Amino acid sequence: MPANQEWSMKQVGGTMGICIIMLAAVSAVGQAVKRDAPPYPPEPADKSITSDQQQRSGMRPHVDKLQIQREAREISELAETLPTDIDHVNQGILPKDVIDKLKKIEKLAKHLRAEIGP
Repeated sequence: MPANQEWSMKQVGGTMGICIIMLAAVSAVGQAVKRDAPPYPPEPADKSITSDQQQRSGMRPHVDKLQIQREAREISELAETLPTDIDHVNQGILPKDVIDKLKKIEKLAKHLRAEIGP
């Protein structure tokens, strides 16, 4: 290998080394943690507001047991008719109210889940 090519390879290697060192230094500076930031959020000025909100979120609203019972019964009644409707769909006949029934079941189920669930 001629001397000129050898020298240029050394220059390239040295330049690459310097670039890698500079990249590592810049990366380390970018990841530095600010020392003046507080380790935790400051306390609220008025603690009564926070405690009221926590108490309200812990309490469950009153559940209307009769309403839940009615909705569960309605879901059951609608669901009982679905197998017949699905048989008609499989035969190529779409009953006009089957989509409405499914939407109603979905709506009632979502409401029940919201009332009963946490």
